[in-house]
Amino acid sequence: MDNRYYLAVDIGASSGRHILSHMENGKIILEEVYRFHNGMTEKDGHKIWDVDRLFEEILTGMKKCSEIGKMPYSIGIDTWAVDFVLLDNDDRKIMDAVAYRDDRTAGIDKKVYEVISEDELYARTGIQKQNFNTIYQLMAVKSQEPDAFEKAKSMLMIPDYLNFLLTGEKVQEYTNATTTQLVNPVTKDWDYELIDRLGYPKDIFGEIKNPGSEVGKLRSEVSRKVGFDCKVILPATHDTASAVMAVPTQKDDTLYISSGTWSLMGTELVSADCSSLSMEHNLTNEGGYDYRFRYLKNIMGLWMIQSVRKEIVPDMSFGQICELASKEQIKSIVDVNDNRFLAPLNMTEEVKRACAESGQQVPDSIAQIAAVIYNSLAECYASTVKEIEGLTHKNYEYIHIVGGGANAGYLNELTANETRKTVYAGPTEATAIGNIASQMIADGKLKDLKDARRCIFDSFEIKEYNPDL
Repeated sequence: MDNRYYLAVDIGASSGRHILSHMENGKIILEEVYRFHNGMTEKDGHKIWDVDRLFEEILTGMKKCSEIGKMPYSIGIDTWAVDFVLLDNDDRKIMDAVAYRDDRTAGIDKKVYEVISEDELYARTGIQKQNFNTIYQLMAVKSQEPDAFEKAKSMLMIPDYLNFLLTGEKVQEYTNATTTQLVNPVTKDWDYELIDRLGYPKDIFGEIKNPGSEVGKLRSEVSRKVGFDCKVILPATHDTASAVMAVPTQKDDTLYISSGTWSLMGTELVSADCSSLSMEHNLTNEGGYDYRFRYLKNIMGLWMIQSVRKEIVPDMSFGQICELASKEQIKSIVDVNDNRFLAPLNMTEEVKRACAESGQQVPDSIAQIAAVIYNSLAECYASTVKEIEGLTHKNYEYIHIVGGGANAGYLNELTANETRKTVYAGPTEATAIGNIASQMIADGKLKDLKDARRCIFDSFEIKEYNPDL
């Protein structure tokens, strides 16, 4: 057993966890040492993230490592994308870290399009429009709190800010930076001409560094608190970018679904596709490890199942729901990407209404509602496969499903049958594994991304689903 440990701090919108890892007989071994709650809070009329509490939770998890005698050689932090912290000249927060679901960006897109058209913006960045992208959030700051830009000296994405608290070093990581919709996909750097046109202060955008770069060592006061010192390494700090790193394939042309609350379905490209046709199909070109582009579409994902479970059967496991759904014959289908399913007051009733409005059978039990959702997701995956194959002019043999949704066996079967592709499901802890892979490559434990993916395939259970012939 290799006694060198690597710590992944993986923070999502609802929870975070510390996953320790080491190599044993050529395989990656994982151990969860700490888990904590996360969530948006209301303050001064805005939905915000309590980033300073998150930092304290990071320190608590690091202390756990010290308590069990497994001090990491390095640590990497990944989180969601698009949200940020503005710091003044004394490195103090100018305002709270407002969350992407806050309504401050309502109608703000029009102000951006007074400067640059939506078509030109996509052609320039390759990033699909989401009203919560950083480009719109910054325009909200400029419009609603103009004094903030007068004071701002740094803009750090959430993981960059947490790294700053750990090390005192301000570093901006590439994969998360691309989600701002302010990075040039050719130069892989900030589009300063666009930033200038929008009236954002140029000097708040620092040097962009790649996953695998070292941020620095722990600040002395942090080291004293946690009981050890270690390197802080940049993983792909955008959680989806880390999850895609863990897709256990040896082929260059592979489809993947990072499956969880959202389903991110796509492939990897060497060059971004910023064409009008790509924009029309609503695909995005987010930055990935080793300058690969995650050419993908956002699909509603298991948010619908999670909501229905919470509403009507909170004590039932997802496995039980899957099993019940697999026995149903209902054929009703809904458009899972319809905005009506983004945040309805009641997901169960919304699914029923959608079926009724389209003249289809209305589901009347958890089994039928789940069957409608799973079948609808599989059909959406199949249509997305056709879109991606048409845009890339490639035929893909396989779909790799990673993340928590890889456990949904019935959905995996439906996906294989609807897409007529072989489906490989797993690993489920993809984001933490991708985070760790970045650290192991940086340390020379793994040679490169291809070697990491081979090792991941050998280390974790991968289930195969073939379409019925």
